Amino acid sequence: MIPELDERSRTIFKQIVDAYVTTGEPIGSRTLSQRLNSSLSPATVRNVMADLEDAGLLFSPHASAGRLPTDAGIRLFVNGLLQVGNLSREERESIEGQCHVEGTSMEGLLKEATTVLSGLSHCAGLVMAPKTDVPLKHIEIVALSPGRALVVLVTENGIVENRIIETAHDLPPSALIEASNFLSARLVGRTISEASGQIMTELDQHRANLDDLTKSVVASGLASWAGNDEGGTLIVSGQANLLEDVRAATDLEQIRSLFEALETKETMLKLLTLADSAEGVQIFIGSDNQLFGMSGCSMIVGSYRDGREQVVGAIGVVGPTRMNYARIIPMVDYTAKLVGRLVGNR
Repeated sequence: MIPELDERSRTIFKQIVDAYVTTGEPIGSRTLSQRLNSSLSPATVRNVMADLEDAGLLFSPHASAGRLPTDAGIRLFVNGLLQVGNLSREERESIEGQCHVEGTSMEGLLKEATTVLSGLSHCAGLVMAPKTDVPLKHIEIVALSPGRALVVLVTENGIVENRIIETAHDLPPSALIEASNFLSARLVGRTISEASGQIMTELDQHRANLDDLTKSVVASGLASWAGNDEGGTLIVSGQANLLEDVRAATDLEQIRSLFEALETKETMLKLLTLADSAEGVQIFIGSDNQLFGMSGCSMIVGSYRDGREQVVGAIGVVGPTRMNYARIIPMVDYTAKLVGRLVGNR
């Protein structure tokens, strides 16, 4: 559709989108005519705006108001008219300084990456860390309260997985120690998938020297680790940024619906994994995806790769549709590549 726009239409359309990204407010033909500082009269600008509206690129929120870009209009702008900027040295140093901390675990690295990305973009930062089937370095089961215990698993590449499981209320501490020792003998240095079959067989045949309560703890612990979260781990930081600049109750309701969507982990992970098969930064604008269709938000996401150039996760931001794409796209791209280098060096 871009080639169908003549130079005048492109100029006016770009001004409308720039105004929307800056203020979030509709802009009228008279204001546009003044901004263009040209011989185009408000009537001429108004005619061009009407043509753009007929093309599905603009809409009027009120009968007498100016115009705003539609999701399709923003998509056209991003794909064909956007001039992507470069990160400043301060922004690059901020990203590198916060992510590149010696001794940080994999989980810590990803959390730092989402935090700095959220802070610089003023959006919600998010990252998808896939479930990795790597050997375990440490496993421990700790009592929290009657009926609850914490299973801590640490992989050899530094990922820490904490899961709370339910136990019998009268489970003695010695049973948890015994269960930890039982698992350590079979899991440490091996992946769960390598050892789980053997463990479950031993439990089923009662070959293990464990009482029924301990067997229940072990079975629950493995189920928590290898059960319904095969898609990966989702980390979200800076949701409060989405509440900034809210101007009306309807906007607040849209943001509330987005928060509910973010809590639907499976949906978010499926969306993030779309970056696995694509190069560079992927942009999902409003109605591009059902998740954002009602929330007035967009997502910019880039995949990151390990030392073998295999995609191992994705990182990005969620923000209002009027986010500053020119600034945030290179920010996401730079952060994704940096995380990939740091992951590859582990």
